[in-house]
Amino acid sequence: MPDLLEHLLSRLTHGPAVLVTVARTEGSAPREAGSWLAVCSDAVLGSIGGGQLEWQAIARARQLLADPALPTCEERHALGPSLGQCCGGVVHLQFERIEARDAAGLRERLAPALRPLALFGGGHVGHAIVRVMLTLPYRITWIDSRDSVWASGLPERVQCEHSEPVHRAVDHLPAGSQVLIMSFSHAEDLDIVAQCLRRQHERGDLPFIGLIGSQTKWAVFRKRLQARGFTPAQLSQVISPIGLPGITGKQPEVIAVAVAAQLLMQG
Repeated sequence: MPDLLEHLLSRLTHGPAVLVTVARTEGSAPREAGSWLAVCSDAVLGSIGGGQLEWQAIARARQLLADPALPTCEERHALGPSLGQCCGGVVHLQFERIEARDAAGLRERLAPALRPLALFGGGHVGHAIVRVMLTLPYRITWIDSRDSVWASGLPERVQCEHSEPVHRAVDHLPAGSQVLIMSFSHAEDLDIVAQCLRRQHERGDLPFIGLIGSQTKWAVFRKRLQARGFTPAQLSQVISPIGLPGITGKQPEVIAVAVAAQLLMQG
């Protein structure tokens, strides 16, 4: 995650580390290529999947950190009985020493590709969703028509935007944004959905339009949107209620987890 990377780069200003990267995999493996961990003098950041594989990788990295004369290399690990794991695949790990002077290159190499998410609404569920999504590779545009509803101390990848009327912000969202609509007002929600559908008609670049609420709310919205001229095919692009089916809790944190899982399933 971006915050983890920044934490690593900050630590490098105090001393070197050994970076362990999953170079490639064969068959079943606990993490995908590009996953990494870093062993510093007093901490381990990141993960390559846990278990015996990670334990051995950390031990090897500590040897390399303690003795700069040891050569770094790529190592092959079969995930079978000899390693005490039964994944059945093979993981190739790349070990390298890193220092503060490597920061620019590391930021370019290790920073995950961030998916754009537009969140309309700064209520309890909105705050819970932001907390969850900050643990995932997303860049968030958080929009509300009210001032001072956002959390403090947010990282750079959360952009808070006041918009009045709020639906005007739809036209300026990054292409490819997944959109979640949960403002304090049903009237605002309706206008945001309508503007998203207009943008979809013109550009087709919003892969997910999700509206919080009950099936009854969406039935009312469908009638009102049809009265505005939207077709059944256009309305079918709206997901409401939002959240992975089968997760029924109404607490903000439960809704946030269900919504995050649903967004991740979109690919």
